[in-house]
Amino acid sequence: MLKKDASKDEIAISIVHTLKEAKKDVFAEIMSELRPYDIAIQFRELPIKHRPLFLEYLTVEKISELLRHLNKQEQSGVLNALGPEKSVDVLQLMKDKDLTNILSGFSKRKLDEFISTMKQEEANLIRRILAYPRNAAGRIMSNRYICVSLDDTVEQATAKLRDMMHLADFLHYIYVLDDDKKLTGVVSYKDLLLGKPDDTMSFIMSTNVVKAQDLDKQEEIAKLFARYDFVTLPIIDKGGVLVGVVTVDDVLDIVYREANEDIEKLFASGKSIDFQTKPLTAAYRRLPWLILLLFIGLISGSIISRFEDTLAQVVALAFFMPMIAGMTGNTGTQSLAVVVRGLVSEDLNMKKIFRLVFRELSVGITLGIVCGGVISVIAFVWQGNFTLGMVVGCSLLLTLIIGTLAGTIIPLILYKFNVDPAVASGPLITTINDILSLLIYFGIANMFLSKLG
Repeated sequence: MLKKDASKDEIAISIVHTLKEAKKDVFAEIMSELRPYDIAIQFRELPIKHRPLFLEYLTVEKISELLRHLNKQEQSGVLNALGPEKSVDVLQLMKDKDLTNILSGFSKRKLDEFISTMKQEEANLIRRILAYPRNAAGRIMSNRYICVSLDDTVEQATAKLRDMMHLADFLHYIYVLDDDKKLTGVVSYKDLLLGKPDDTMSFIMSTNVVKAQDLDKQEEIAKLFARYDFVTLPIIDKGGVLVGVVTVDDVLDIVYREANEDIEKLFASGKSIDFQTKPLTAAYRRLPWLILLLFIGLISGSIISRFEDTLAQVVALAFFMPMIAGMTGNTGTQSLAVVVRGLVSEDLNMKKIFRLVFRELSVGITLGIVCGGVISVIAFVWQGNFTLGMVVGCSLLLTLIIGTLAGTIIPLILYKFNVDPAVASGPLITTINDILSLLIYFGIANMFLSKLG
């Protein structure tokens, strides 16, 4: 038996000890005191040689809960270790949305083999969910909800709720359907408690139902939950027929996944890299972006080479090059972060877009005036050349304005064309702004070359 305040390491030691001594009863007691997420943590950190016995001692119910907290590679390893028969038993215990997530990684042959073991109704549901695009609401919806007809009474609805309680994840609402299975209203627990036994659903239901379509993007579903503080959201097809519900725990998964994806894109770090990713795999996934940025960066070098004569005549210009390029990239990345974050919670229209661009333009001008003024004074005091100070200051002013606008406009354009704005990653925006800033800097310097000399 575990101590009440046992640490993760103490639990791990106890698990290894029980496996070594084949104490199945003690192992079961330890597992009974751990949540599925904690079991997944212990499994992940368990020495590989002990994992087969760990899975053998674990009940199929616990394994089905464990799978939900593992990544695709780990799930595949567990299912292979269990063998075909036990894998089927485990998968059939999983919720539809979790099962669909695992099955999406199966080959067509393996998928058909598994679905053939299911009941016809369940098999049809899984096939229907898998037919949705990966980012559609239909992929994460559940059929675990309770629905009643317009003519059902409060007494009948209460009885149905009591009978089907074990099927629902979140029993906050009962959905009211018409004869064509179309969603017409919702009834809350409060409505049932306050209603008279012979009141019909059509009398007590609310018809102001916020719902989403099965082909809506999952990100849009997450926005609805944030706006209305939902626990569940009904999902309908294009004909208005109720086909499922999305629950708040699914939305948390969406938010977590989207945040990870945006971070990966913002910093061009590649996809699906975590603490468990092998070094060569992580390097392979990062390489495409870095190779692209490498070639784009060569353009910066070619710009500098074109202005060798300018640098030769005014060596002090070289001192301010990294600062000009760096500041432009920094302000562009800041604007990019503001836009990407704002797109998560805002519904854009032309008025909001113009307001945002004008705001960022004002920010760029303000930053440019302040930073340009400071660097002008520094350049003048250091070199004793007023023209050099003006060239550096004006260059920084213009590049900060352009960098801010680039970090704002580029992700907005991508969003308009249904491309994830996070693709305009920090390194990409920085590299593009480096090129623009060098062109502006040396262009202005050439205009005043005689006075600089």
